[in-house]
Amino acid sequence: MRIAAAVLEEFIRDLFINVGAGPRQAEAVARHMVWCEMVERANFGIERIPVLVKRIKAGVLAADGDMIFEKIAPSIERLDAGGGFGFDAAERAMERAIDLAASNGVGIVGVRNSNFFGAGEFYVNMAAQRGMIGLALSNSFPKVVAHGGLKPVLGTNPFAFGAPRRNGDHLLFDMATSALAGSTVREHVERKTPLPEGLAIDEYGKPITDPAQAATGALLPFGGPKGFGLSLLVEILSGVITGAGVGDGVASLYNDFARSGNNGHFMLALDVKRWMSLDEYHARFEGLVSAIKTSGEDVLLPGE
Repeated sequence: MRIAAAVLEEFIRDLFINVGAGPRQAEAVARHMVWCEMVERANFGIERIPVLVKRIKAGVLAADGDMIFEKIAPSIERLDAGGGFGFDAAERAMERAIDLAASNGVGIVGVRNSNFFGAGEFYVNMAAQRGMIGLALSNSFPKVVAHGGLKPVLGTNPFAFGAPRRNGDHLLFDMATSALAGSTVREHVERKTPLPEGLAIDEYGKPITDPAQAATGALLPFGGPKGFGLSLLVEILSGVITGAGVGDGVASLYNDFARSGNNGHFMLALDVKRWMSLDEYHARFEGLVSAIKTSGEDVLLPGE
C-alpha cells in the first residue's frame, strides 16, 4: 500500500495531538517518521508509534511540555527537553547549532532530560542542507558491555555525521556503536530468527544466537575495543557533560514505563565556509569521493 507523504505526516501529527502531544512536538515526530519511511529507515518510522503512545499514556513522556535553552558560551548552548519527545528536542538542538555555526563558525548544543531521538542521520542532514558538516550523538539505556565486561554499562549509543555534496545527495553516516542495533535484535525476536554469531553474550559471557536470550544478556560493542571507545565518547558527550542520564540513569524505551527516558544528545554543526569557499570544499571533497569510488569495483559510500 502506498500513501502520500503529506497525508501520512498529517495523520501521525493528528494521532499524537489526540493523545496529548502539543502541536510543535507532534509535528516534529511526524516529520521525522515520514522522512525515515522515505529513506528506507522504517525501523525509526511508524513502527515506533505504539510504544510512544504507550509512554505518553503512562505519563513518562511529556509530549506537551516546555523545552528551554541555556546559553553556556558564544557557540555552546544546552537544551532541557523537559521530558518531551527526543525527535523534537534533537531537531531544535540541531537548528540552534546551525544558527550558532552561522554566527561563530561552529555551534554545539547538548540536550538533557530527553527521550529516544530516532535516526541521527535526520539531524546531520539538516546541517548538510545548510552547507555545514553535522554531528549527532545520543546515549541510550545500558544494553552493551564494555570490552571484556559482562554487565551492560553502555547503550547502543548511535553516532551520525553528515557532509554536504554539490549535487545535494549529501553524505550521511549513521550507526550504532554496538555490534547490533537494538531494532535489529527486536526484528530477530519477532521473526524468531537467530542472531549472527559473535555479537551477543549471555549473563555469563558465553556467546548466544537466541534473540530471546538477549533480554537477560548483552550486546558486544562493534569492533571490540574500538567500538567500546567510540561508544564511551558518545556517552561522555551526550550524557556526562549535558547533565542527562548516564548508564542506568537512562530508561529503556520498551521495557521501563515507570520513568522518562532521560536520554542526552549532542549536536554539532561546523560551517565549511569558515575554512574555505564552498566551491573549493566541493572540489576537494568530490576529488576524495572520486578516488574512493574508483579504488575498486562496486565501492559504495555510506547510504548507497
